[in-house]
Amino acid sequence: MTNSSPTREDALALLYEYTQSDSLRRHALGVEQAMWKMAEKYNGNSDEWGLTGLLHDFDYEMYPTLEDHPYKGNKILKEQGYPESICNAIMGHATYTGVPRDTDMAKALFAVDELTGFIFAVTYVRPSKSILEVQPKSVKKKLKQRSFAASVNRDDIFQSIDELDVDMTEHIQFVIDALKEKAEELGLKGDGQ
Repeated sequence: MTNSSPTREDALALLYEYTQSDSLRRHALGVEQAMWKMAEKYNGNSDEWGLTGLLHDFDYEMYPTLEDHPYKGNKILKEQGYPESICNAIMGHATYTGVPRDTDMAKALFAVDELTGFIFAVTYVRPSKSILEVQPKSVKKKLKQRSFAASVNRDDIFQSIDELDVDMTEHIQFVIDALKEKAEELGLKGDGQ
């Protein structure tokens, strides 16, 4: 990496170095896509917001404990010259760090992270496995089923929507629409599409 700001290529290299799992890589790319669209909505810097989404969990596979994630990744990002705004937003996406989400970018990351993972799960159980058929109604129905995608923190989803002060149905639709734009790349296009 040069002395200039880290690029998407730098971020992808870091993600691929620390994350071997295809599903975690797809999650990172999905959150990146949702953050790009959130940047447009909130007049943010799309490059910065995208990098934040891409890297928010890059250390999770290697450091999955509450004591390590996202602390270890944050240290690596700082050492590699990522801006404080990205580091703070990534720290804030984990509620247990105590780092406040005091920027639109930090609130947006919190609001799309768990929801993106949940929408992936809803897509995978559809007969077509296509996000093109996923509706907010089905996402909301599945949110009520605690046994479905049980590892997804529903409290974070609800809290993030409150913090962002958006309508839940509209926000779910927004994230679905963002992911649809990259359906093929994210493995969400489904069978026979």
